[in-house]
Amino acid sequence: MIACHARAQDIPVAITVDASALGPPVKPIYRFFGADEPNYAYMPDGQKLMGDIGKLGPDGAFFRTHNLLTSGDGTPAFKWGSTNIYTEDANGNPVYDWTIVDRIFDTYLAHGVRPYAQIGFMPRALSIHPDPYQHHWVPGKPYSDIFTGWSYPPKDYNKWRELVRQWVLHCVQRYGKAEVERWYWEVWNESNAGNPRTGGYWRGTPQEFYKLHDYAIDGVLSALPTARVGGPDSAGAGGQWMHNFLQHCLTGTNYATGKTGTPLDFVSFHAKGSPGVVDGHVRMGISNQLRAMDDGFQIIGSYPQLKSTPIVIGESDPDGCAACTGPQLGYRNTTMYSSYTAATFARAPLLAARHGVNLEGACTWAFEFEGQPIFSGFREMATSGGINLPVFNVFRMLGKISGRRAAVVSDSEIPLDQIIRTGVRGTPDISAIAALDGRKLFVFAWHYHDDDIPGPGAAVTLTLKNPPADVLHLVEYRVDSDHSNSYDAWLKMGSPSHPNADQMARLEAAGQLQTTGLAKDVSPTVQLKLPRQAVSLLVFTW
Repeated sequence: MIACHARAQDIPVAITVDASALGPPVKPIYRFFGADEPNYAYMPDGQKLMGDIGKLGPDGAFFRTHNLLTSGDGTPAFKWGSTNIYTEDANGNPVYDWTIVDRIFDTYLAHGVRPYAQIGFMPRALSIHPDPYQHHWVPGKPYSDIFTGWSYPPKDYNKWRELVRQWVLHCVQRYGKAEVERWYWEVWNESNAGNPRTGGYWRGTPQEFYKLHDYAIDGVLSALPTARVGGPDSAGAGGQWMHNFLQHCLTGTNYATGKTGTPLDFVSFHAKGSPGVVDGHVRMGISNQLRAMDDGFQIIGSYPQLKSTPIVIGESDPDGCAACTGPQLGYRNTTMYSSYTAATFARAPLLAARHGVNLEGACTWAFEFEGQPIFSGFREMATSGGINLPVFNVFRMLGKISGRRAAVVSDSEIPLDQIIRTGVRGTPDISAIAALDGRKLFVFAWHYHDDDIPGPGAAVTLTLKNPPADVLHLVEYRVDSDHSNSYDAWLKMGSPSHPNADQMARLEAAGQLQTTGLAKDVSPTVQLKLPRQAVSLLVFTW
């Protein structure tokens, strides 16, 4: 909303955008999403959200999920899903069933979303330790309970390779070579975060993971030599484990082929925040997430062969468990999540540029959980009934931005190195990114602080330096307590546990990206009121 007069308690902020100082094109790094549970995708609320994801921008979107090869009947649960893609007959011969996995991928593609196909986890008939197999974890139980028979190496690596080969051949036959060439194929998840004795996503040795990876990638490329393959989607930047994996792929002996090296068309790792509770309120851990990005880019950038290789942050999240609950996760329904996301996505390309690497995407590990109470506090993009949460409207904003980056200077931006060291714990981080595309100038601004407590708004003086015209038409999109915010709308209607049809319609409308209602001609200097935790997208045309 445009304000002529700032209240005395507002923080004065000066932001300058130089429309003549243009940098590289804006990359749609926001268009990656994912979840542990694959089967929610084709359920009613899942399909609605998948459709919303597919409409985010002109470049399409990608979805990564666990459990695409896990044995079971397809019934989802927390941190669980299955497709029953592989079983064996009485003589030990493979039996392939594509029914459920086809339903998942069909749903993606019908809604403008493509697979970021994770090759995992281990089918029961192939696992060296098949029982117990399906876990029954619920929030509050030990996290280690989930690492059952699906997390072990295969008893036969040739059968493992052939499963992958047959799957890719089937996808090419069903969807076409040109389509499948656009997907990402990677093996497993966070294989550095476990060991055979104590559990984790990979209950094998690092060398066994290299073998698993090599045989799977050979299966993909045997079926489609032009497929895009990579990995390893490590927990965090991976440290020495990541170095060892990259060295194996670049110069080691391939377990499946006996040749030197394993193709790496992209490299992936994970970056997580670490929220906590301080003095009764949530305090976010943005420094942890940005530090993991910085470390990952540094590791990959240390290999000259990988300087131009696309990087996907395969899970990029404020915390480590979407299905978990707890007071430290109280940010999820609120503008705390949306402002954190804006500040994080704005910094990721800067960190990549610092290390001279090629950031292609950052995957938000959040989807939806069917049949749960409305606003139940999981890390979601939409809640029961398909109602979009405030954070989803930040992605809608990002999907509107195009063109080349324009230079921005804010006198209230927290320096990047300071955020990596200590987060945003003193003065708030109030800044923007900008882009110019033809006769449109986009300014994406945020007001962020790690502490989820009330604070003064920002009275922003936004100056367009070297403006493309003396008079510009401005439309402002906003996420704050009054705009693009289904959760606050729900609170204002008394937090009904079972909203009626009229209330659901109002919540659906509140969950859409909204403007502040003002569309007007302005000069190149604009006064903007930006409340704490607000995110704005200003679109100037002329």
